[in-house]
Amino acid sequence: MLMSDRFKDTKPEYDAIVIGSGLAGLTCANILAKNGHSVLLLEHHHQLGGLATWFKRKGGHIFDISLHGFPVGMIKTCRKYWTPEIANMIVQLKGIRFDNPQFSLTTTYDREDFTRILQERFEIPRENIESFFNTARDMNFYDDQTMTTRELFQKFFPGRDDVVRLLMEPITYANGSTLDDPAITYGIVFSNFMSKGVYTVRGGTDKFIGEMQAELIRNGVDIRTKCLVEKIVIQDQKVSGVIANGKMVKCKAAVSNGNLKSTIHKLVGDEHFSGSFIEEARKVRLNNSSCQVYIGIKKGEGFDYIGDLLFTSVAEKFDSEKLCSKNITSRTFSIYYPETRPGSDMYSIVSSTNANYEDWASLSEEEYRTSKEELIESTLDALEKYIPGVQEKIDYVEAATPKTFQRYTLHECGASFGTKFEGLKISMGLPEEIPGLFHTGSVGIIMSGWLGAANYGVIVSNNADEYLRS
Repeated sequence: MLMSDRFKDTKPEYDAIVIGSGLAGLTCANILAKNGHSVLLLEHHHQLGGLATWFKRKGGHIFDISLHGFPVGMIKTCRKYWTPEIANMIVQLKGIRFDNPQFSLTTTYDREDFTRILQERFEIPRENIESFFNTARDMNFYDDQTMTTRELFQKFFPGRDDVVRLLMEPITYANGSTLDDPAITYGIVFSNFMSKGVYTVRGGTDKFIGEMQAELIRNGVDIRTKCLVEKIVIQDQKVSGVIANGKMVKCKAAVSNGNLKSTIHKLVGDEHFSGSFIEEARKVRLNNSSCQVYIGIKKGEGFDYIGDLLFTSVAEKFDSEKLCSKNITSRTFSIYYPETRPGSDMYSIVSSTNANYEDWASLSEEEYRTSKEELIESTLDALEKYIPGVQEKIDYVEAATPKTFQRYTLHECGASFGTKFEGLKISMGLPEEIPGLFHTGSVGIIMSGWLGAANYGVIVSNNADEYLRS
């Protein structure tokens, strides 16, 4: 199909055009359509989902992209803003396993079990534990933003880097946060998990996003893939349309689910914003990226249960910078058993490591290829400890780097978790600069991950709905 044919049977004008189909964009588009607005959803890739996506390979393997673990709140969000059927696909992971030089344990990753572990295993007084949990639970976006996560831990668990590792490491994998980010960015996310543990999708991301796509179509959303948005058109200092694949489509509101910095500086252009806003926007820092290794087990082969999420490390203690180093010391293994995709008898494993884009972008083609091979080899070596003889069971393996994520998501520097905390204020301030311009997606750490992104899609849909009705 020619690029120009991608717009066959579309309308000349829509109430809203949503650019990008990550969970924030999908959720925003669905709510706007259910509220009676005409919506066009444009995605440059051939399938929906953003980082909530998948790919298929020979031998029957289906690999989910990224580490999938989110709080129980995702059930409520899907039930309220999607369908009961989609919400019912979400199930709890029972075995969250840690293995590092400081401790080795398995937990259900909820407040009750963490309280027990901290009290019995780490010998922390119960009153300290309760006070910490209550402080984290009561945090919100409007709180004091000067206290760092490092200072929060020092207040309740002074000198206990083993406790810091238990409490911090999974959250860093979930949203890229560091000990020097504002404490509220940690507390809000951590408390969401502590509510009832870690959840994932039963049936696979392909089925999950497929159900969402069907619901969007039922609600009247026009969906077009392989449509690259090149420009958000501003006329009379407000949104008037977008240009995609060289074609202009009019709209009253544009919602970008792309990277925040790309949205401002490339899709819109600095000249349309006030100087003070651009000055603040340029200060927004991108979050880090990740590397992943996708491991497919031969049909008919398997292994014993080793946990659902496995946080492994050979580093002596938790270190945010070391966690992103190309010299990998820490990995998280997401284990996919046959029951993950009912009807399948296949096992697969996805290894995730946080990473810096610069470490990979500066390599020559030959160095890049060699580094990917080394990434795969070291990952398989690390996995042998937990599944002895695993390399004999594998029939497919593939690696992704920050450059891979940049290529498929178009996020600057492959920023898997969007921007640092200051990005949220800039994202929310776009409509004040340009009426009809909105942004949703991974910003500010607390709006990252599956639940954060979906919920930000809800917030932005309400703002866009109010604008369209005005």
